[in-house]
Amino acid sequence: MTPQGTSRATFAVGDEFSAKRIVDLLTESFEEGEAAIAAFENPQGRWDVTVHFADPPDEASIRNLVSLASDDTVAGSIVFDTIEAKDWVKESLEGLVPVRAGRFIVHGSHDRDKVRDNQLGIEIEAALAFGTGHHGTTRGCLIYLDYVLRSKAPKRILDLGTGTGVLAIAAAKATKKHVLATDIDAMSVKVAHENMQLNGVGNLVETVCATGFSSPAIAKHAPFDLILANILANPLRAMATDMERHMASNGMIILSGLLPHQATSVIVAYRARGLVLLKQQIIEGWSSLLMQRAG
Repeated sequence: MTPQGTSRATFAVGDEFSAKRIVDLLTESFEEGEAAIAAFENPQGRWDVTVHFADPPDEASIRNLVSLASDDTVAGSIVFDTIEAKDWVKESLEGLVPVRAGRFIVHGSHDRDKVRDNQLGIEIEAALAFGTGHHGTTRGCLIYLDYVLRSKAPKRILDLGTGTGVLAIAAAKATKKHVLATDIDAMSVKVAHENMQLNGVGNLVETVCATGFSSPAIAKHAPFDLILANILANPLRAMATDMERHMASNGMIILSGLLPHQATSVIVAYRARGLVLLKQQIIEGWSSLLMQRAG
């Protein structure tokens, strides 16, 4: 950190895959303590990337790295500026206050003391990966998870597309049951596994790298009483048949990652497979669904 202030770079990319590639490459390019990198999806479906630097960066090198991971257009759109001098790690977390969703509270290590006795804390560091709980889709899923668990006791739970593992951690903490957590991205699976250990549920959550329902682990534990899938509209529609086939009789699913105008087509796809809509909500411009397979 310089006496004049903290150097920052901000830009946006069009999809999650590109954002993850950029974050991964930048993370690998800096030593620990040199930069704090975070990426979050905005309601328009694009991904905002922010990098705080401990020292003024070589702007040309940063643009070259981003160009390698994305393209010259994104690299050229990077805005470099200097913000008020302060603890730059704290700055990267500023505004990421603990998020409450039903009995769950998602927080960073700096807010452990804010978890009350009647709450289930989920500790996730905001700069580590995606899906920290501050996104409307994650909050929507946690709210519906809390709602379901107040009247149901699912024994077989699948978190499909687990990301940082927030939903799997929440399910494991609340039910004390085995949870299978899968993701298509190997780095996400690694981060999720670390978060399971951090939250004391490593013995309950099994993390697997898998595409859709292709993993033998899914076949082994199916049929599921509850499936959580915070992904995107297109893959959710494409997986409707597989989702229904892997659900127990009267099983329930919580779906999110949908813009409001996409929800109807997803509902229609799952209704065609015999599921009924129980609840629908919109949080911060994102729609979440709770559906149940008819017995």
